[in-house]
Amino acid sequence: MLLRPLRLNLAIAAVVLAFAGAAFAAPADDLREAQKLYAQGRLQPAMEKVDAYLKAQPREPQGRFLKGLILTEQKKVNEAIQVFTGLTEDFPELPEPYNNLAVLYASLGNYDKAKSALELAIHTHPSYATAHENLGDIYAQLASRAYDRALQLDKNNTTAQVKLAMVKDIFVSPKTAAKAEATKVAKAEPAKVEAKAPATKAEPAKVEPAKPEAKAPAPKAEPAKAEPAKPEAKAPATKAEPAKPAAAGAGEKGAVTAAIEAWARAWSAKDVKGYLAAYAPDFETPGGEPRAAWEKQRAERIERPKSIEVAVKIQSIAVDGDSAVAVLRQSYRSDTLKTNSTKTLKLAKVGGQWLIKQERVGG
Repeated sequence: MLLRPLRLNLAIAAVVLAFAGAAFAAPADDLREAQKLYAQGRLQPAMEKVDAYLKAQPREPQGRFLKGLILTEQKKVNEAIQVFTGLTEDFPELPEPYNNLAVLYASLGNYDKAKSALELAIHTHPSYATAHENLGDIYAQLASRAYDRALQLDKNNTTAQVKLAMVKDIFVSPKTAAKAEATKVAKAEPAKVEAKAPATKAEPAKVEPAKPEAKAPAPKAEPAKAEPAKPEAKAPATKAEPAKPAAAGAGEKGAVTAAIEAWARAWSAKDVKGYLAAYAPDFETPGGEPRAAWEKQRAERIERPKSIEVAVKIQSIAVDGDSAVAVLRQSYRSDTLKTNSTKTLKLAKVGGQWLIKQERVGG
């Protein structure tokens, strides 16, 4: 069961300013550098910088929060729990440390402690949607365990079987992309053919007979073929021509959508080669770092988790010749992290393929 830790820097800064009850100075150079290194996945250098920052300001919540996130990604769960517990004691009005404690407790299978931490997060900040969603996941996990236990005691309990299936169904949809990719890896080629053939060929087969059934010629024959027949025949001809550019534009948007979905599938399958192939040769790397360094960093971040699930919901696509801009809602889940964010992708058509030229978080 995966729960959602906070998004990084912006969320931390917003929380400190909104809830800490005191005005904190702008982050020192060490903290800014630590945040940048953490975003790049360079965890040990980030830890060294944040430790240097906390030597000067040991109680400062922003640096301590970042240290907790770094420890979480390093899988140092007990140390991360200590950091976030300290934050809840020093700043009980902040909801985010409670939320991240719940994430860590859940990763250890301690759902009762996770539930208590989330209830405290909601108590301090009732409109904290992340904590409400995570609490729902905890309740579902507890229900699943209870139904499992009921079935162990009574294997013929059909009611418990149905309820357990319903709880498990809640968590099926985020894993669909990963399972589909696993099927590809297993080379289940007959399954691909069966899935696609009915979908693409059966539907056109129904569309073509449907046109004669509309009986457009029949009304023409009844008016005696004199007055309305010819004007009506010309009107569709003039209206059909403008539809061609719209269809072409829709086709390019479909190609952009397919490219983005393939990128997300490769990411979910931890297919580093396929993931990197989605980026254009002149992709604008974050901070202008060398392409080789960026690719190495991305490969490490993809290979580190045991599992990754990425789902994208495209909100808009604008195509202008060989350029396109897509705004999407991205849901990322791994065994240590869960985030939801809005992302903007700029794509370019290179060799007939739509490739990512720039990506940024936000609209």
